[in-house]
Amino acid sequence: MKKVLFLCTGNSCRSQMAEGWTRHLWNNTIEPYSAGVEKHGLNPYAVQVMAEAGVDISHHVSKTIDELPFRTFDLVVTVCDNARERCPLFPGKTKVIHVGFEDPPYLAQFVETEEEKLNIYRRVRDEIKKFVNEINRYF
Repeated sequence: MKKVLFLCTGNSCRSQMAEGWTRHLWNNTIEPYSAGVEKHGLNPYAVQVMAEAGVDISHHVSKTIDELPFRTFDLVVTVCDNARERCPLFPGKTKVIHVGFEDPPYLAQFVETEEEKLNIYRRVRDEIKKFVNEINRYF
């Protein structure tokens, strides 16, 4: 199986959603992981909107790159600019690409209602799903 790492700043939202979508859509084909350059904890809104889409990420744990069991991947996807700037070097033939997604926690602070917040998370969730649906073209 191909191994892919989704890298974000805090491994709380976007990278976790990408790992969840990959596991859901590419089961037994791609082995997904996620990590952050820092560790911020799993975002409850990300868990909620993924559950709405039928993907359970509630068991995921926020972790840093150093906490991963290995550092050999076929593909590393940075999902935010901060992770792209701080992305470490990976050994071997690892391909590193950047696909930036907006930061739902940041955007949610500017809206008032829970529904508006959830809609931000849902929009980013769906954008990540669209990318993950086509991820095999990057290998």
